[in-house]
Order: sequence, then structure tokens, then C-alpha cells
Amino acid sequence: MKKIIVLISGGGSNLEAIAKACQTGNIPASIELVISNQPNVKGLERAKKFHLMSKVIEHQHFNSREDFDMALLEQILPMEPDLVVLAGFMRILSKNFTEALNGKLINIHPSLLPDYPGLNTHQQAIENGDLMHGISVHYVNNELDGGPIITQGALKIDPSQSEAKLISRIHKIEHAIFPKVIADIIKGFISLHGDQVKYEAESHFGPNHMEFFNV
Repeated sequence: MKKIIVLISGGGSNLEAIAKACQTGNIPASIELVISNQPNVKGLERAKKFHLMSKVIEHQHFNSREDFDMALLEQILPMEPDLVVLAGFMRILSKNFTEALNGKLINIHPSLLPDYPGLNTHQQAIENGDLMHGISVHYVNNELDGGPIITQGALKIDPSQSEAKLISRIHKIEHAIFPKVIADIIKGFISLHGDQVKYEAESHFGPNHMEFFNV
């Protein structure tokens, strides 16, 4: 059985979507560990609901980003995971961390990259009057939200809706796409070669793939 480790910082709704897909066999792997950099977040409750092993490593307890990342690697590397998933993990990772997990580290970001790397993506899309918004799933490298994009999901912004409603709609796209990407990686249908994403014919996705959602 292939092994997944999931890193979270908050609510963990994507963690739940991934856990359900593992439970049903849609992702042929097991979540071996959930790590949160924040204590007492809902994501840890979700991990408990699915009987997943979890651990809190608070970044505030470390003197530097590199020290925190080393503590993460000390937990992750001995488990020899096939994939490490950043599911709402709100930390910028150091070069040592991303290089140690090169090709095995993916992230989901709430914007149509390269637009709006970093935080407050929904607010920026609304304030700039964008017609479209969405999510990107990408491999992680040393550049903030700049790794090779695997796929994207998009929706049309309704200017009459609140930011909270837009976030709710975005979550629906995340929960639909993220487990499929993870399943394809676990099955060997998607892989990273240098800085290029390789897709096998069996993959749900392909180069420059963007799916539009009416949610």
C-alpha cells in the first residue's frame, strides 16, 4: 500500500476529501500521518474522525524556518512516504525541505496561478474585478506557489456574491480535483521529470489542463 502524509494548518476540509477517497479505494493509498503546525484546529478533529495518526509541530517553537522544516523532515523521511500533500499548510518551506521531497511534494493553491501567489487570493480576485477564479494543484519547488502546475479548476465569479460564498464555491472545486490528482500520482499516471509534469494516457489530466465548474 502506497503511503501519504498530509500537512495542514486549519480546517482540514481537503484532508477529509482525501481521507474519504482513500477509504473508498479511489485513492489506492493510506494516510500514514497528518501533521499540523497549529494546535487545536478542526483538521486535527477530522483526522481523529478518520482514525488517522496525527502530530502537532508548532512552528512558533523553533528559532528559524530551517529548524522547523528539519523537525518536519525528521518525522516525514523515516516513514518513506510516496507522496506528501500540503492541504492548506500555511507555511513557506525552505529549500532543504522542498529538495528533500522533490517530486513527492504537491500543494493546492486557491488561485489560477501564476495569478495571486501567497495569501488573500479571493479578496484580490474580487477587488481586481476578475471574471474567473479558481484553484491550482502543483508540484512544490523553491519558488513560492511557483512549482510546475499539474491542473487547474476554474469558475465564473458572481460579483453579487460575498467573499465567503466565493470561498465556499472554491472549496467544492478543491474537493473534486485534489483527490483525483493524488490518485493519478499514486497510480503512476502523473510524475515529475525535472521541471516538467509527465502524464500517462490513463490520467484524468494533461498539459495545460483546466476544468471549468458550475458550482
